[in-house]
Amino acid sequence: MDVLVVGGGPAGRAVASSCSDAGMRVSLVDPAPRRGWPHTYAAWRDELPAGVAREALATVADRMLAIGTTTPHEWTRPYAVLDNTALWKHLWRADVTEVTGKVTRAEHGPSGSTVHLKDGRRLAAAIVVDASGAARVLSGGRPARVPAQQTAVGVVVDASEAGAMLGGGTAPGARTGVFMDWRPVPGAEGEPPTFLYVVPVARGRVLLEETSLARRPALPLAHLRRRLLTRLDAAGITAPAGAVEERVRFPVDDPLPQQRRLGPLEPRAGVVPFGTAAGMVHPATGFSVAASLRLAPWIAGALGGGLGGSLGGGRSGNPATAAEAAWSLLWPPSARAGHGLRLRALRALLSMPPHRVREFFEVFFALPDQHRWAFLAPEIDLSGTSAAMAAAFHSAPWSVRQYLLTGALTPQR
Repeated sequence: MDVLVVGGGPAGRAVASSCSDAGMRVSLVDPAPRRGWPHTYAAWRDELPAGVAREALATVADRMLAIGTTTPHEWTRPYAVLDNTALWKHLWRADVTEVTGKVTRAEHGPSGSTVHLKDGRRLAAAIVVDASGAARVLSGGRPARVPAQQTAVGVVVDASEAGAMLGGGTAPGARTGVFMDWRPVPGAEGEPPTFLYVVPVARGRVLLEETSLARRPALPLAHLRRRLLTRLDAAGITAPAGAVEERVRFPVDDPLPQQRRLGPLEPRAGVVPFGTAAGMVHPATGFSVAASLRLAPWIAGALGGGLGGSLGGGRSGNPATAAEAAWSLLWPPSARAGHGLRLRALRALLSMPPHRVREFFEVFFALPDQHRWAFLAPEIDLSGTSAAMAAAFHSAPWSVRQYLLTGALTPQR
């Protein structure tokens, strides 16, 4: 086997399909490889690969609103919600061998890796891609620290009811969403800040989600549920009886994984992390799917080039070369530096009292497009990220600047 992918989420499926398309023999192992994906995935439409944007979209909002304190900022950039079933089918490949099982550990050597499953089976491959998400099963496991986590609780309502949440007199059913509405829930003005996220998820159906962007420790889901219902009640919206909740919880500030060193002759081999396991979650939004979909073909090309003539044959390839090439694409020095800046921005936000968070986002939402999009982009442009952060600092009042300074200088926990 050339490549073994651990994890069947969007990131795992994306890299497995890309490796298959590049001519590699691929297996994918997951406790339930045919299980659907329960969460709502979204991205700016122009950030999605062309094939995904053509085949796997559930809805597209023509404009998104962003509200920090009072004034809605209108962004006329199409925002897409993915159809999970269509995306799964788009990424499925008949020649990717699916293995049902739970990975526990792996052994690595100069010629490849052996992955151990909980039931005693072993799977051998030249390269292992760890796409196991925040669990990081083969990339060092969960860090020994309390992470900052994003948590959210959402319900889906009829679009005719959601119009009250779209602001600016938007007509019910219009192709409009709300990226973030930081206005406080009645009675929660001094509590940890949360925002409302509103997106159409199907014809005539809209997701309303109360979100804690990041908090250490995480804001409990029960607290978010109460806050969501309070917000809906204040807007005259009643959640449908028996509505299925969307529940979200994941870390946003995990440290980047480290390459494993085998020795002076084989400096890098073994596991290549990908997706959330590789630290690809955007610290300021929690987004990662668009980044995984965009980067997967490049990772596959790097792995295929490193394995070289061994593809599909019986000869030994060069896992160290393949892994080195993939790692260089995942986190080049400029991307590491840019990611570090984004983490500093996150630490600054974590240091702010609730009303300062809303004031900061009022500043951020009003930035020129090039700064806003550079900071939110799935790929990290160091100069663009630096310029965006500098623009936000200079536009912010001194009451916010002090937190941007002191919070950014706080060491990462």
